[in-house]
Amino acid sequence: MSTLPLTVTVITLNEERNLPRLLRSLEGFAREVVIVDSGSTDQTQSIAQAAGARWATHAWSGYGQQKNYAQSLAQNDWVFSIDADEELTEALKLEIRRRFESGTIGQHTAYSLPRLSWYLGRWIRHGGWYPNRLTRLSRRDQSRWTEPQVHEELETTGSTGELESDLLHYPFADIREQVETNLRYSREGSEKLRARGHSASLLKLIVKPIGKFLETYVIKLGCLDGMAGFIISVNAAHSIFLKYAYLFEEREN
Repeated sequence: MSTLPLTVTVITLNEERNLPRLLRSLEGFAREVVIVDSGSTDQTQSIAQAAGARWATHAWSGYGQQKNYAQSLAQNDWVFSIDADEELTEALKLEIRRRFESGTIGQHTAYSLPRLSWYLGRWIRHGGWYPNRLTRLSRRDQSRWTEPQVHEELETTGSTGELESDLLHYPFADIREQVETNLRYSREGSEKLRARGHSASLLKLIVKPIGKFLETYVIKLGCLDGMAGFIISVNAAHSIFLKYAYLFEEREN
């Protein structure tokens, strides 16, 4: 089976744990894999090059900025941006292949797809984690990543179609890793709130986290994901608490 006229781009930093799984899922799929690294000190480079990926280094400038740089290196008209902790399913690869081979890929300039995440020994299907639809496949000349501090998005000048097959996601090795990620995102989220003129108050410190827990665990049915769903909801509430606690800290300092 021939590879598709498609470039897959990946940005990395010390991804020796995740990268082998991703690269295995790309075998025989895309004509080109481009990896842009921002200073790995582990075996990321040797793993990438052993798999035949193009390797490039680029000093860290932000998630969107790194992905735009990787996209600029693509040699094909169509680009699929994927994270190192993700994996293409056979169903998703087949769905994309059928689009290319039938010529229907050109019906849109970009495509979104659902992402299914694995956490604490199970696939998480509730609590706002799924379907978590993301735009990842696009024409290189008609798309660009936004460049905020966090939560970058792929924007296109044309229409966006929908793929139905899941992209698999392995975001955290354990609870500690999730908490550490929440700490970083909470700080960045707090800076956004401050820039918008938000202030800290005892009421917000109490109400906002409770509201987030009820949203994810009750309204979005995180309770159906068992103990993992409960832990996710508590961590989500803690992350919101920290965003407003950091605002209080900045005011006091």
